[in-house]
Amino acid sequence: MNDLILAGTLVMLLTALGSVVAVLFKRLPEWGLDFSMAFSGGVMLVASFTSLILPSIEIGGAGITISGIISGFLLIYLIEKITPHEDYILKFNKGNVEKEKLKSIFLIVSAIIIHNIPEGMAVGVSMVNDIDKGWATAIAIGVQDIPEGLAVSLPLIVLTGRLWIPVLIGVLSGFSEFVFTILGGFTFTVLSIFLPFGLSLAGGAMIYVTVKEVFPEVYKNKDEGIVTFGFLIGLIVMLYLDTTLG
Repeated sequence: MNDLILAGTLVMLLTALGSVVAVLFKRLPEWGLDFSMAFSGGVMLVASFTSLILPSIEIGGAGITISGIISGFLLIYLIEKITPHEDYILKFNKGNVEKEKLKSIFLIVSAIIIHNIPEGMAVGVSMVNDIDKGWATAIAIGVQDIPEGLAVSLPLIVLTGRLWIPVLIGVLSGFSEFVFTILGGFTFTVLSIFLPFGLSLAGGAMIYVTVKEVFPEVYKNKDEGIVTFGFLIGLIVMLYLDTTLG
C-alpha cells in the first residue's frame, strides 16, 4: 500500500511540475508542445502492452484480456459521451465575457479528468500486479505528465489572463490521477481474482485515449517529423524503464 501511495504521489507531483513550468515560460514553441504530447503517446502505448495487457494474458489468458480491453474502450467512450469534452471549446468565443471563460475552463477540466482515468488506473493496477513493473509505469507516466501538465495550464493562462488559477487546475488534475491510482490499486487488491481483467481494462482505456485523442491531435496540421520523433523517444524510454526496472 505504501508503494501505491508513493507512486500516486509521484505522478501527481510531476503533473503539478508541468503546470509550474507553464508559469515560468508562459510561451512554448508549438513544436515543443507537439513533441511532448507525442512523447506521451509513445509512453502510454507501450505501457498499455508491457505493463498491462501482456501480464493480463499471462495471468488470466486471452479471453479475459480481450474482454477487459473491450471494456476499457467502452468505459472511456461512455465517459466521453456523458461528459463535456475539449472539442466543444471551439463553440465558445474567447472574449471578455466571464461566463464564456468559465464554461471553457469547465470543459478543459472535464477533458483532463477523462484522460487521467486510464493513466491513474494503469499505475495502480500495474503496481498491484508487480511492484517493479508498477514503478516503471509510474515513472514513465510521471515523466510524460510533465508536458501534460504544461499542456493543461498554458491554454488556461491564455484563456484567463491569470497565472495561479491555471496552476491550481493543473495541480488538481494531478490529484485526480492520484485518486484513480489509489482507487485502481485498492479495488484490484481487494478483488484480486479480477486482477487480469483490471490490467487489460486499464490497458484498453489507455490505448483508446492514445489512439483517439493524442495521435490525431498531434498529427493534425503539425510537423510530422517532430511528432514521429517524439513518439519514438517516448516508446524507447518506456521500453527501457520496463526492461530495467521490471
